[in-house]
Amino acid sequence: MSFEFDKSRYEKKFVISEFDEKEIEHIIRFHPAMFSEIFWERNVNNIYFDTEGRGNYFKHLSGVSKRLKIRIRWYNEIFGFIKNPVLEIKIKNNDLGNKKIFPLIEFKLDKDFSLDYLQEIFKKSNLPPGLLEELKLSKPVLLNSYKRKYFLSADRKFRITFDSEMKFFKIKSRNNLFLEKIQDDYNKVVELKFDFKDIENAGNITEGLPFRLNASSKFMIGVEWLEF
Repeated sequence: MSFEFDKSRYEKKFVISEFDEKEIEHIIRFHPAMFSEIFWERNVNNIYFDTEGRGNYFKHLSGVSKRLKIRIRWYNEIFGFIKNPVLEIKIKNNDLGNKKIFPLIEFKLDKDFSLDYLQEIFKKSNLPPGLLEELKLSKPVLLNSYKRKYFLSADRKFRITFDSEMKFFKIKSRNNLFLEKIQDDYNKVVELKFDFKDIENAGNITEGLPFRLNASSKFMIGVEWLEF
């Protein structure tokens, strides 16, 4: 894709099952870097895309360092009339990530949602022609939703997001009743995000987080739970 991506940043992910929500939040709030909650807690919703044959899934599974992720993101209500959705094109290169965001027109997510309907949404959203062609090579395969909290270190250099109460729905090309659903109350995801220039101090942050780094993702968790 020829458009310019935003500035790269490090993203270190922890998929956690051995602590409950209160314990995880306690660890974050009492970290030596003095993280405090910013913004407000909200639900994050995503539609993830993959190629025919689950190409993106298998690249992630086999450990390919440079990967492309395509998703639609919006906040709060998961179904119904979707306001302020955006298309995110994200490139991951090991722990480094960068992305480009494109606003989409509002759409409905209900039983009439289909690949053809989504392609019309893309066309009406004035996306770059080259991107429209790229999107024809992928299709929506997974819908997920989770509760997210946001934290920032006292020096404002390190950000943590804490995700819980994850739900996953399989998406088909048409006739979507969203009946194939998994609710994952077992796994929680903490992600540490910081600029490239702050890598030297990142070790001090991860040392205060008694979690194991994990290369998995919500996309991978959802696909494996639903056994595509």
